[in-house]
Amino acid sequence: MTGAIERRRAVPTATYRLQVTADFTLDDAAAVAGYLADLGVSHAYSSPLLRSAEGSTHGYDTVDHAHVDEARGGQAGLDRFVAALHEAGLGLVLDLVPNHMGVADAAAAPWWWDVLQHGRDSAHASAFDVDWDFGGRVRIPVLGSADDVEKLEVVDGELRYYDNRFPIAPGTLSSEEGRRPTPQEVHDRQHYELVDWRRADSDLNYRRFFAINTLAGLRVEDPAVFDATHELVLRLVADGGVDGLRIDHPDGLADPKGYLDRLAEASGGRWTVVEKILEPGEDLPESWRTAGTTGYDALAEVDDVLVDPAGEAALTALDTELSGRAVDYAQLVHDCKREVTDGILGSEVARLVRVIGELPGVDVDTEKEALAELLASFDVYRSYLPDGREHLDATVAAVRDRRPDLVAALDALHPVLAQAGTEAATRFEQTSGPVMAKGVEDSAYYRWARFVVLNEVGGDPARFGSTVEEFHAAQARRLERRPESMTTLTTHDTKRSEDTRARLAVLAEVPTEWADLVRGWLSRHPLPDRPLAHLVWQNLVGAWPLSRERAHAYAEKAAREAGLSTTWTDVDEGFETRLHAMVDAAFDDPATTAEIEAFVARIGPAGRSNALAQKLVQLTMPGVPDVYQGTELEDRSLVDPDNRRPVDYAARRALLARLDGGEVPEVDDTGAAKLLVTSRALRLRRDSPELFTGYTPVEATGSAAGSVVAFDRGGAVTVATRLPVALAAAGWGDTALGLPTGAWRDVLTGTRVVSDAGGLPVGELLGRLPVALLVRE
Repeated sequence: MTGAIERRRAVPTATYRLQVTADFTLDDAAAVAGYLADLGVSHAYSSPLLRSAEGSTHGYDTVDHAHVDEARGGQAGLDRFVAALHEAGLGLVLDLVPNHMGVADAAAAPWWWDVLQHGRDSAHASAFDVDWDFGGRVRIPVLGSADDVEKLEVVDGELRYYDNRFPIAPGTLSSEEGRRPTPQEVHDRQHYELVDWRRADSDLNYRRFFAINTLAGLRVEDPAVFDATHELVLRLVADGGVDGLRIDHPDGLADPKGYLDRLAEASGGRWTVVEKILEPGEDLPESWRTAGTTGYDALAEVDDVLVDPAGEAALTALDTELSGRAVDYAQLVHDCKREVTDGILGSEVARLVRVIGELPGVDVDTEKEALAELLASFDVYRSYLPDGREHLDATVAAVRDRRPDLVAALDALHPVLAQAGTEAATRFEQTSGPVMAKGVEDSAYYRWARFVVLNEVGGDPARFGSTVEEFHAAQARRLERRPESMTTLTTHDTKRSEDTRARLAVLAEVPTEWADLVRGWLSRHPLPDRPLAHLVWQNLVGAWPLSRERAHAYAEKAAREAGLSTTWTDVDEGFETRLHAMVDAAFDDPATTAEIEAFVARIGPAGRSNALAQKLVQLTMPGVPDVYQGTELEDRSLVDPDNRRPVDYAARRALLARLDGGEVPEVDDTGAAKLLVTSRALRLRRDSPELFTGYTPVEATGSAAGSVVAFDRGGAVTVATRLPVALAAAGWGDTALGLPTGAWRDVLTGTRVVSDAGGLPVGELLGRLPVALLVRE
């Protein structure tokens, strides 16, 4: 047991993300602890575990911070899970949700229920970010229409609207005349107002998570609220049950730096990462007490270095043809973000206007327009004043140039929004992130289908690949600035899994062939929204073979997120019927099915090569690598909930045992090669951390030098194939790596190779697998 305890490190060598649900409980998680240790990680990394809304499949809708969710196993289940982890020598990283609370079922959320019942006098009124002066009552957008107040009922001392339960304030069930008031009259006396759900876009008076009405913003900047919402988790940390923390959505907090300072003090400085999306070239504020991000920045770096920039022109031409015009992505992003400011986040913009108040010489409509333009033009998710002031200054300057009619409003707003710590500046910061997320990730990413590999959280669809030199520079920066930051390839929020992206990356190497296929499919199975059709076809090919049900679910979600031909709130049944017919054609039209299968077979080997390359690079690059559940084997998932399907751990455990018996697998659809790469890289990082303390690019020379990316981490050398289609046509030839002379051993295959004065021949090294992990013999 002593050895097992010693393996629980303060900083993980690697984590493994588990989605703990009512269908995969804490006891189920405990049962795989031994497998995770055999795989080579140092810590399990769990989704949120505090009590959440009934039926929640993700846990981000916490309703009670004082209890572990019973449906997931409760405190007893957590104790058994932690004991199993410790027995296996593993620690636990826990996901926390400080920004918001689930309020879909008011009766299940004690704090929210109390606020609704007692209003401003509630003991928990200060916990929620409510603008009480706007309307006087908490507005809850739940009614089908304003007339539905007539459908309210008083039942068992509660106000009911169908299955929705709401409290009744003391003394409001009787009238001075002694008669029993109607349900509508009772409603009018409450500290809340049930309103038409359509008013959420304009008239809400409480902060939400993005535009989700059932997730109400918390004020953890209040020390009392912080203490109450973190008491259980901090006790778990103090007792040794939790070893690290992952902080969800810090951009929603009023004071992220202050929160992280308080958390670091309370947790004893435990390893903590933040779910923060960085735009290209952006860094976390140096003053933040965090190891780094959850890794979307690393994901983009790995994806980009495996994309062939030569495919950009042909794929852009195809996109222009299908769109009927050349797409200006920057303008598309701006327009999508304006739809958000003017639509689903209109309530947040309106609150900003109320907070700022009147501006000298500027009418309220112009002030609102100027704020909306600033939010739509902000180039990062948010600033953290005084950090990030340059982003605000640059945005104001850009909007002044583009909108001379707003100059007076912008000049008046600029000093107000730049004053760190004020309510106006803070609310602008809290609003810019949701505008970016909803406008870009959940709109623009579904409207611009040029090359969906790039349409990933933390990515930049306008940047078509990167050079190996740029990749090396990014890793050197990571090692210098945040060496303990998390890295990832797949999360519960990615638009498609790593293996799906790896296969689709091949399209950049065969763009003309792809374009011909797409034209044929669109000709046989036309859809009025041709860019959406292109997006769907890419994802079907990336995930093929997949069930018909999964394909339909993805297409429907993609169409409604794009919001051009149909939407979640205004479904165009005629369009969606045609969309589903197109998806059915992939399965039912013999010619189309045959073409899909032939093309998948054609690009499949190159896709698997990419998958192994990105996995090894991510697992060995600077940072703490995370493996998302199940992705140690091939996993061709699409956007959630598709990426949260059950994982077959029995099959993985059996396959790992065969690999440990000496089997060196083929690179095929069993995924065994990926499991080999994953386990060997993780074990080396765990058992020999001294080999991963530096970063030096390894130069390749020869005819295929452009098809390899290699680096030395301080004794462990990663070698990975890139652009595999071009390589297959020409071969490695005289390509060699500039490694020190002497014998090297590939940890993946056991192969012994020798580097001499001419370097190490890549063709000899990568004869069995498209990747290698070398150590000195």
